[in-house]
Amino acid sequence: MSAPARAHARPPVTPIPLGRIIGVELRKMFDTRSGFWLLMSIGVLSVVATVAVIVFAPDRDVNYLTFASALGFPMSVILPMIAILGVTSEWSQRSGLTTFTLVPSRAKVISAKAIATLVVGVTSMLLAGVFGAVGNLAGSAIVGTDTVWNIGLAVAAQIILGNLVGMAIGFTLGVVFRNSPAAIVGYFVLSFVLPGVLILLAQVREWFADLQPWIDWSVTQEMLFTGEISSAQEWTQLASTTAIWIIVPLAAGLTLLRRSEVK
Repeated sequence: MSAPARAHARPPVTPIPLGRIIGVELRKMFDTRSGFWLLMSIGVLSVVATVAVIVFAPDRDVNYLTFASALGFPMSVILPMIAILGVTSEWSQRSGLTTFTLVPSRAKVISAKAIATLVVGVTSMLLAGVFGAVGNLAGSAIVGTDTVWNIGLAVAAQIILGNLVGMAIGFTLGVVFRNSPAAIVGYFVLSFVLPGVLILLAQVREWFADLQPWIDWSVTQEMLFTGEISSAQEWTQLASTTAIWIIVPLAAGLTLLRRSEVK
């Protein structure tokens, strides 16, 4: 009998680098029809909003703040939807088995999704800012008024932060529900239903009026969009609402996600 074959040593397995996973996640955001048209809608709505301001706004209101406000509303709705779909795609499109087989570390995959979402969000906001600047220049030239740049860097930074908070809420809901329709419905409930309930409660209960800014994330987000956060108390209120609606549920969702069965 021949001597048993010598066992071959397995070559070391090199983990897939995070940068490559981020690139894959960015590409996946464009691959699906829903993701592609959501991203396209940012550019389309930016053009529509810019033209609408030039056509319908009074001459005295043709300034950069008006263009930024017109561009801000669609961005505040679309960007969280992109964040939600970026997370839930693994479960809604049944690609989770492939993804987590190639990259067993779920934390690494979710981190890549978070970074890719952040890149898309910041890039979209910068493009919207460019559209607003072009619209401001064109609008002031058309109506024959001086070009007014009435948004400072501090206010612009708060507006960007406000949109990132909205995206973080969407990302958190995607992690918690891992289902696109449920997460989208949850976002609209948090954005449009819950604030009304909390406002009504503050009106009928005086003790809750002082507590509302500490638990209602829509209050602090609105302050970010208007650039009104300046005092230490207001920044603390932002930290409080962020902990309640983002940090705590995201931590719980990540714990469940790491233990759940991928089908």
